[in-house]
Amino acid sequence: MLLAAPEAEGEGFHAPSIADFFPPAIFFEGTPFQIDRVWIIRILAALVLCTVFVIAANRAKVVPGRFQGAIEWILDFVRVQIAEEILGKEHARRFLPMLTTIFLAILAFNLTGIITGLNLAGTSRIGLPIVLALWVFVTYWYVGIKKHGLGGYLKANLFPPGIPAPIYLIVTPIEILQILVIRPASLAIRLMANMVAGHIMLVLCFAATHFFLLEAAPALKAFGILTLGAGFAFTAFELLVAALQAYIFALLAAVYISLSLEDEH
Repeated sequence: MLLAAPEAEGEGFHAPSIADFFPPAIFFEGTPFQIDRVWIIRILAALVLCTVFVIAANRAKVVPGRFQGAIEWILDFVRVQIAEEILGKEHARRFLPMLTTIFLAILAFNLTGIITGLNLAGTSRIGLPIVLALWVFVTYWYVGIKKHGLGGYLKANLFPPGIPAPIYLIVTPIEILQILVIRPASLAIRLMANMVAGHIMLVLCFAATHFFLLEAAPALKAFGILTLGAGFAFTAFELLVAALQAYIFALLAAVYISLSLEDEH
């Protein structure tokens, strides 16, 4: 059963809480290198992802089988639907490794939230989403400054053409927040919030199922069937959300890079 809530003392229904995302330390407790369950989940997801692609690379054939075909389909999806669609073929090749890494890493870390025995997304704590968002932030600033120079990049972003001069008093502060705070913050918070919400809904459904079927009065046991069905429905929905959030993050990363490369936007 996909029950990710920690065991609580006593009987009765125990709702999920934010404490689920901060389990006790397993190694190096009280040190800067403290490792808990979330870190172990992240390490396992990264190892599995690397192993899958190493195996795919070593077994690559001219005529792909199902496994190689699935891997190539994922890579082509990122290349065509994200990189080339947003950046164009001229720039897609340059940023494809970054966008592919972001998409696959987020997808792998998100999927751990519905895997029995792990049951917690590696992106459900803000640290990892912040690291990925900062990667995007540094990249779109770097490419923008490299192409336009610092002054040209700031002018293009903070003083959009075609706007009456007095309106810049309103627009420019907003644009400053946009490129410095809103873009990276929205990337990180959106990803984390969706994974947190998904985890809470899954735990709520399966914890309620456990309560209704094993602890509730006989008249209430029928509700366990409803919560069990809802749990499996939310599991399927969380699978969709895991893939969708990986796509949105990579897509917005490409959009922000594209905006930095444009002469006017």
